[in-house]
Amino acid sequence: MSNLKVNIAGVEFKNPIITASGTFGFGREYDRFYNIEELGGICTKGLTIKPRQGNPYPRIAESYGGMLNSVGLQNPGVDHYLATDDLLLAKRDVVVIANIAGSTIEDYIAIAEKMNDSKADMVELNISCPNVKEGGMAFGVLPSNVEKVTSAVKKACKNKPIITKLSPNVSCIADNAKAAEQGGADAISLINTLSGMAINYKTRKPILFNNNGGVSGACVKPVALKMVWDCYNAVKIPIIGLGGITSYTDVLEFMICGARAVQIGTHNFTEPLGARDIAKDLENYVNENDMDINDLVGTLILNK
Repeated sequence: MSNLKVNIAGVEFKNPIITASGTFGFGREYDRFYNIEELGGICTKGLTIKPRQGNPYPRIAESYGGMLNSVGLQNPGVDHYLATDDLLLAKRDVVVIANIAGSTIEDYIAIAEKMNDSKADMVELNISCPNVKEGGMAFGVLPSNVEKVTSAVKKACKNKPIITKLSPNVSCIADNAKAAEQGGADAISLINTLSGMAINYKTRKPILFNNNGGVSGACVKPVALKMVWDCYNAVKIPIIGLGGITSYTDVLEFMICGARAVQIGTHNFTEPLGARDIAKDLENYVNENDMDINDLVGTLILNK
């Protein structure tokens, strides 16, 4: 019997398609294009303890096969989210993952405490944003820091499963996956954007604020697949894979490499109906083959 449902840390998703943080707002924007309840889940824009205006412009640059962003976690702050979006999203038949970020461990703890009594189903810990001056990726480079901040958030937010979002800008992402698991993470998501830069050849100057940004889009998919596979072989907790997914066949590849669900990010910008269409295509594939999507997870056959 065909089945699209997946379970991550006790939370059931109607299908494995989730939208990635920073690419889907708080759901309202895309709800004008299609019913967001067709998705398995949505991940909110990164929330900080206080509102952030983000980085000065320019903060977006196109690249072949992808894009660079240096938005800098622009968001209305966790209190605004709890007052305006939390209850509205809870009324929708879709899993809600609240993404949180901070400049200090104390920030993460404060946000986690507020999220503990929210309506969100899960909390995603962003310790891998490459385009903020403080916090973000600073916590996601060393395994010791990954374990420390994950443990602190887990203790402060006991009512929600915690997903630690890992950075690819490290020496060994499998070590960081192990550290997240040891810190109490219920799941991990990967990869966040790769650190990069864009240059204006006429001015000979960088295009983006802070001289760098995060690279995302179809071009990062091979890196993401390899890192998902590496982490699948390193930890026992569930993995949510992301990075360059633009089709249902990409989803199948990520699941074969060990992901139980996926997040769609940059594709939402180029194809506003993209996540929904991928979910539909995946459903058709599963029904046509009369399969359980979970049977694909970690079935990669290596050449010997």
